[in-house]
Amino acid sequence: MSGAVHKFEPTPDQHLALRRAFGCFGTGVTVVTTLTADGPLGMTANSFSSISLDPPLVLWAPALRSKRHDAFVQATEFCVHVLAADQLAVANHFAQHGSGFDRFDWAQGPYGAPVLSGCLTEFHCQMHAVHPAGDHSLVLGRLRQVIQHQSDTPGLLFDQGRFGHFTSLVD
Repeated sequence: MSGAVHKFEPTPDQHLALRRAFGCFGTGVTVVTTLTADGPLGMTANSFSSISLDPPLVLWAPALRSKRHDAFVQATEFCVHVLAADQLAVANHFAQHGSGFDRFDWAQGPYGAPVLSGCLTEFHCQMHAVHPAGDHSLVLGRLRQVIQHQSDTPGLLFDQGRFGHFTSLVD
């Protein structure tokens, strides 16, 4: 590996540099859904992580500035969908819009949250806790049901501001 080195203090005037540095850690792409009084709501998130096996907990982190933030932190049930590499349109849509479910095949899930078809895995969660975390909230969900669909399709990944999928270096 070669190239220039960029050192900086993570001060407010270095937000773009910090965002680029965080972007060097590739992640999977998810869409989180919940059912509100106004109907189904979705949000693309790459801040998803498993947290605990006992109790079974997952975490994701919506931004405070998001218009959808309050609905998600107040939700009692939500579903985290792990997207397949062929679901870029789903990721892009819910990154921009919380509604518009009519563009995609979906149904109400076992605990009320909308379920998008074609995803690799569904994590059906009950709200466990919400914690403040700077300009985001940490949302912990307790798993109620996991549905893993059998598929040879790779997962959709996000790395350095780009979407893609995993290619094995070793078979």
